[in-house]
Amino acid sequence: MTRTGIEAAITDPLFNRDITVQEAAARHFAPEYRQRTDGKWDDRAGFLEHITHLRTIVADGQIQVHEELRDGSKYADRHTAHITKTDGSTVRMEVYVFADLAPDGRFSRIEESTLMIQGSDTDRDIGSAR
Repeated sequence: MTRTGIEAAITDPLFNRDITVQEAAARHFAPEYRQRTDGKWDDRAGFLEHITHLRTIVADGQIQVHEELRDGSKYADRHTAHITKTDGSTVRMEVYVFADLAPDGRFSRIEESTLMIQGSDTDRDIGSAR
């Protein structure tokens, strides 16, 4: 079993233009995937729709993982997303994640809270589930 981590699970769908959003999702997210970001739930289809939209406004970025913990199928981390948008502006968000991994090692559920460090109020959409 190959287990994914948050860095690869964000980098592939959002920044890796060599693969489609659907290919990236197949690598990192189980079919039953659900996500709650800052209190808003989304299913896998809604998450993929959101990532597809973000690819139109995000030019590049990186994920800096500060702490990452695994215990069986449980996963937690604290990371910072450094994002450059297509208009040249930058966004930096600190994110706290609690998640479940499916038996095959992909994420089946992520619950996260985000803290805007740099960016405008309109940039909150980057971190939200919708």
